[in-house]
Amino acid sequence: MSIRLRFAPSPTGRIHVGNVRTALMNWLFAIPQGGTVLLRIDDTDLARSTKEYEQSIEDDLRWLGLNWGERANQSHRFAEYEKAADKLKAAGLLYPAYETEDELDRKRKIAQATGKPPVYDRAALKLTAEDRAKLGSEGRKAHWRFKLSGARKDWK
Repeated sequence: MSIRLRFAPSPTGRIHVGNVRTALMNWLFAIPQGGTVLLRIDDTDLARSTKEYEQSIEDDLRWLGLNWGERANQSHRFAEYEKAADKLKAAGLLYPAYETEDELDRKRKIAQATGKPPVYDRAALKLTAEDRAKLGSEGRKAHWRFKLSGARKDWK
């Protein structure tokens, strides 16, 4: 079996020592054993990822002598992720939630202030179809949460 490791930096800033350490460890493990390293650019944060940072990461890795055998961008797989999400939604394992960041932050702070862990309260599971339609009409965009308990064992 051939060794294949990945290094997946995010092009939202310049490479840092933590990135270099991970890349170096993967390279030192894989290459001497005839393996490969996949440079997988984790560019799914479309608002902050830039081609300039992506190029900078590549340039810095080359300067360090850390070459890779394969290269890929996470953003090129969005269609595959959407298909997987659709499958999870159809199986009832993903559900829409509409809380804003501020609302979620407030819930976390209240939970911590009362000595509880800052765990999501699954309030979105109680929303009716009408509730969801109303929130959507108000301009709220759903974010998707995993329904972790009660997962179907026959789902593949």
